[in-house]
Amino acid sequence: MATGEVKVLSYWVSPFVMRTRIAFNIKCVKYELVGVNILEAKSELLLRSNPVHKRVPVLIHGHHQPICESLIIMQYIDDTWSSGPSILPSNPKERALVQFWAAYLDEKWFPAMKSILAHGEESTIAKLGEGLALMEETIKKCSKGKAFFGGDEIGYLDIAFGSLLGCLRVTEMLNGMKLLDEPNTPTLVSWADRFCSHAAVKDVMPHTHKIAKFF
Repeated sequence: MATGEVKVLSYWVSPFVMRTRIAFNIKCVKYELVGVNILEAKSELLLRSNPVHKRVPVLIHGHHQPICESLIIMQYIDDTWSSGPSILPSNPKERALVQFWAAYLDEKWFPAMKSILAHGEESTIAKLGEGLALMEETIKKCSKGKAFFGGDEIGYLDIAFGSLLGCLRVTEMLNGMKLLDEPNTPTLVSWADRFCSHAAVKDVMPHTHKIAKFF
């Protein structure tokens, strides 16, 4: 059993902080949420805990070295706490597959969405649609006909992708379009509803209109 105080440096709108919180909820682990205003002068605690990227989330667990980057934090949580279902697959090939797609979301898909939200770059909208088409096929392969990417339970890729749904909905709302829809991505539409209503998620994800005010 893992011991030691657990703190998460956070900012309310960050989808990456949301990943950490959902992972802890799945594992039934109590933690302290430490708010950090990343838009103003960054706190000494954040700069000391994450001197390389200077961003949230940061997991502080007891006297161990702080853990940074949301995907790494999720793996650390899964490896450290045995309570609750596993977040990552035990099968090496399945684990590699979900890690590949999570990296794709962070390195390719989410930056395209950020450029639309920040700069109104409509030329990148097609990239979002292409990415959703890829994820539609991915969930069919990973879920094997079950409720989530992780099967019967929310897993690593569910959290990685699901945490971005709020930003996707804001992108749709502000640009008067629908990217996640029944005709093109029926499996993802059903999955998104299940994910957002899950007990580990519903109290963590901010309302779409609240996120929209941030942008």
